[in-house]
This record gives sequence, C-alpha cells and structure tokens, in this order.
Amino acid sequence: MKVDRRELIATLAPGLLLALIAAGVGLLLAATLEPAERAAFTSMIESRGALLLLVWLLLSGAIGALLRSAYLRWVASAARLAERAGVLLAADTQCEIEPGGSAETRALAGLINQLASQRSALRADVAAQVRQASLGVIQERNRLAALMAELTQSVVVCNLDGRILLYNSRARLQFKALSQVPQPAGGAELIGIGRSIYGVFDRNLVAHALENIRQRMARGAASPSTQFVTATSAGQLLRVQMAPVQTGEASSDGSADIGGFVMMLDNVTRSFEEESMRDQLLHGLTEGSRSSLANMQAAVEMLALPDVEPEMRERFLGVVREEVAAMSLRVADMAQRAVQGLKARWPLEDMLGSDLIAAALKQIERLCGRPASVDEVDPALWLRVGTRPAGPGLVRACDEQRDGDELGAGADAFRGREHALVGARRGRAPRR
Repeated sequence: MKVDRRELIATLAPGLLLALIAAGVGLLLAATLEPAERAAFTSMIESRGALLLLVWLLLSGAIGALLRSAYLRWVASAARLAERAGVLLAADTQCEIEPGGSAETRALAGLINQLASQRSALRADVAAQVRQASLGVIQERNRLAALMAELTQSVVVCNLDGRILLYNSRARLQFKALSQVPQPAGGAELIGIGRSIYGVFDRNLVAHALENIRQRMARGAASPSTQFVTATSAGQLLRVQMAPVQTGEASSDGSADIGGFVMMLDNVTRSFEEESMRDQLLHGLTEGSRSSLANMQAAVEMLALPDVEPEMRERFLGVVREEVAAMSLRVADMAQRAVQGLKARWPLEDMLGSDLIAAALKQIERLCGRPASVDEVDPALWLRVGTRPAGPGLVRACDEQRDGDELGAGADAFRGREHALVGARRGRAPRR
C-alpha cells in the first residue's frame, strides 16, 4: 500500500510543533530566572515530566487527528477526484466516480459524472452515425459495383497517383486481351486493386489529359472530360474517355478539386482495321471504275463514228461489256464485304423463340393486312437474335405468299432472308 507522505506529515506535524513550542517557551522562561529560581523550576519540571509528556501526547494526537481529517476532507479528496477523473477520461467504457469528501467535492464529482454520461451518449451517437454512414458507403459501393458490372464498356476508377481503385469485368477482359503473359494469368499483371494504371498508359499522356480537364473546369465546364487514343505495347489501339472524380473542395483557382479520375476504355483496333480496309476497297473501286469508265468512254466515242467497220464495232462492244462486267464484279464484291462487316458488328440479344415468332406474326399482319398463323413452337427454345428491323424481309415474304389465304409458310421465307437467328439453346436462357 502506498503511503501518503502529506497525510503522514499532517498527522505528525502538530506533535512536533507543540514540542518545539514547549521547548522554546521553557528556554525563554529559564533565561529570565535567577539561578535559584531556575533550579527550582527545573526540579519542578523533572518531577512532573510524565504528566507533561502525557499532556503533549494527548494534545498532539487530538490536533493531529483533526488536521488529518481536514487533510483527508479538503486535500486528499480533491486529489482522489482528480485521479479518478483521469481514469474516467482514459476509459473507453462508461463508469462513474463515487462521490466523497466535502460537499463541494461531492458536487464536483456529480458534475463530472454528468459530463461523463453526456460524453458516453455522444460517443454512442457518433458511433451510430459512423455505422450508418459506413452502411451507406457500403451500399453505394455495392450499387456502383453492380452498375459497373452491368456496363458493356470497360471502366476503371483511379486516384490521382494512378492507383486502381475499382474496375469492372469488361475492363478485366480488356486488359486480359492486352496482356502478353500466357493464359490463364494474362491481365493480372496489368489490372488489379492497388496496381498502377501507368503500366498500360504513359504517365505524360494521363497528366496531359488531367491538365485539359483542369483547364475546362477552370473555364466553368459543367461536365469536364477529355478523350485520347493511344497504342499499347501489345500493338492494340485504345480510345480512352476520361472524366474527373471531384472531391467537393475548392482548389486555389476556385474550381473544384480533383481526387481521381474515371477511364472508359474502348478497343478500336478492329474498327481502325475495318475503316482502313474500307478505305482501301473504296480506293480500289474508285481507281478501277475510273479506268473502266475511261475505256467505256473511248469505246462509245469510237462507236459513234459513222465509218466504223463491223469487226471494230464488235470489238468496241466487247470492251464495253467487259468493263461493265468488271465494274459489276467490283461493286458486288464491295457490297458483299460491307454486308459482312455489318453482320459482324450487329449486336445479338437473347430471346425466346416463341416471342420472336409472335413478333414476326404481328409485323406480317400489320405490313400485309393478312391473317397469319404458325405451327407449335417449343417454349424452351432460346435464340440469339439481332435487333435489325425485319420489315424488308417480311414484306418480301408477304409478296411471295400473297396468293395464299394464310401466311403460315411465310415464316419460313422470313427465316431464310433475315440474318437474325445465329444460335439456339433449349432449356435455360443463354448466359452472356
């Protein structure tokens, strides 16, 4: 048990003080007496020493007890209150100080307990608000993740340091296609939470795009964004649309500060190749047509002469026929390639076969004004169909079946002309 030195001093100090006072008074009194009187006084004190010692002990004990009680009531209680208040301040759980000491000390302890209760209530309120805010953040993050997962475009969210914070499955597949690492680990070295986007894009290119966004924000643009096209190390061309993630705080120039950026990626390699091939086809058609037209014009001018011999006339007519046939072949080849490109780019969606037939029948009846029927359709048949308008094919089917009373067979003609049906599966809906 720790001894309180101040309490010990308060208890023993009265006795020591009384002894010093008695000794001082005795010495002063002896100094004023004659030798005979001093001897008589000393003899009297010596004969009554036990009584004086008892009186000193009683007075010292009584005064020491009173002084100790006063110390405990006024000094030690305040010290204990301060110590308990420090423990209460450092404690995480709610507790109370036991009142003690004087009335003022007990009142102060009560006020401290009230403050501690208010602090505990505030802590509980703040904890509840934090839990609610955390729950809201988690819900918003889950909604954002679900939204990004449903997007058909690759989306990557990064902070200003270029660290990836969030990405969707399309972005993972995109980076997997860009990766040069063998499968199945391909793409893991490029994309991931905490990885740097600068492993794919040049740092200066991203910094230039951010500077453009800041300039547009400084000019007061409502939705500042920028885009650029870059080539990756794998030889792919990516078109990137970048938008800022604003923190809501104002920067030095008065515009909103940027805490990160969102990148929407689109691989335009195939589109670029198709455009290049289309340009080459158009250039070849133009040059070939120019040559054919020149030959045809020369042949027609020669045929316009009145003195052309029959053999020369047949020769020039053959030239015209050959050039027309060559032009027809070139135009047909270009048209076929263009149709193939449209087929490759046309999106396909999952659809029940019964729904497709029902929609076809409605269009047949609307376009041709004739009743239409169909045989039984398997309800478990799923198809992957395109969203191209089926009107032209249905009109042709109606024209071919116009002489019949019903157009049940027109559905076969429709299926032969449309390119919508590219795959079928029974049972569950096809997974994307």
